[in-house]
Amino acid sequence: MPIALYALAAGAFGIGVTEFVIMGLLLDVSADLGVSISAAGMLISGYALGVVGGAPLLGAIAGRWSHKTLLMALMAIFTIGNLACALALDYWTLMAARVLTAFAHASFFGVGSVVATGLVAPDRKASAIAVMFTGLTLANILGVPFGTWLGQAYGWRSTFWAVTLIGIVALGVIALLVPADRNSEEQEGGESALAVLGRKPVLLGLLTTVLSWVGVFAGFTYIAPILTRITGYSEAAVSPILLVFGAGLVAGNLLGGRLADRRLVPTVIGSLIVLSAALFVLTLAIHNQVLAVIAIGLFGAAAFATVAPLQMWVLSKAAGAGQGLASSFNIAAFNLGNAIGAWLGGFVIDHGPGLGAVTFVAGLVPLAALAVAFAALRLDRRGVGFVPSPNAAE
Repeated sequence: MPIALYALAAGAFGIGVTEFVIMGLLLDVSADLGVSISAAGMLISGYALGVVGGAPLLGAIAGRWSHKTLLMALMAIFTIGNLACALALDYWTLMAARVLTAFAHASFFGVGSVVATGLVAPDRKASAIAVMFTGLTLANILGVPFGTWLGQAYGWRSTFWAVTLIGIVALGVIALLVPADRNSEEQEGGESALAVLGRKPVLLGLLTTVLSWVGVFAGFTYIAPILTRITGYSEAAVSPILLVFGAGLVAGNLLGGRLADRRLVPTVIGSLIVLSAALFVLTLAIHNQVLAVIAIGLFGAAAFATVAPLQMWVLSKAAGAGQGLASSFNIAAFNLGNAIGAWLGGFVIDHGPGLGAVTFVAGLVPLAALAVAFAALRLDRRGVGFVPSPNAAE
């Protein structure tokens, strides 16, 4: 794999840390800024909305700028946003800084996916995407626990100062290692990036991503209460168990990329089936402490085994300048799925069968994603949409 991929992974690591580390600092932020814990929790929702909103705002210019220039600009936005978080004097300033930081999220991963696939041979494209997303998985395993410790030991602002430093390093690495290129509209004869949004296969691909990650986050959001109230673990045991989940993320991410390089469509279909099955197995396993840990590791692997295939799935439906925008929208689709999934799990707890049924209901949603994927395949058979390579059409 080209060294430039690891430059993209460095940026992904920083973005992953800043997205998730706030969860471990809610009490510190709440106490320091004089707001309730629930208000501090809205900083997570504000970030998610910034990701969704940033995709169309920044993705629309993706075709006019070179990929390298856009990646550097996005990393600069990310760095400035985290600096603003570190300096925020009140809650609303911090919220605005979080939203600003989130604007870079979808477009960085979206354009980064296009750059990653252009750095390797056609039969390594999904693996290249997986390498970039390894930065995100490592952020969950290493960056978030360290950032949480740093913020609790030296104040929550110190975490954002550290992430600002990561952003500066990532910006420099991208500037040095990512090769220069022309803007994608020039490369593809001036095709408008926005034209991609009119393609049904692209829209169905985005819907597949949303539904698959509704299932992931409906189950994952409530893992801690499931482990403590149903499985019988202490609160202190939750963090080590989540490391098992994180190890599953890394393994599943790399495996999904490798399999998607061989056969994209079967991997998309198979990964959705495995994700659904993993959630159903988890529903049974949570009543046994040993089986629950094993099932959580498998759930993590199944969840991230979908990422590279789904990203390549959407890219295979777009062409030219539209690939950057479609890819960015797919990252926003992951985050929209996260938000809906967290709501769905809460609804099941408050109004449905209860906490023990959350993972079962979550397992049903990827089956709906599977139905949408089959609908997209029917369009392919009718010749609707664009497939850029024979490998993507398999």
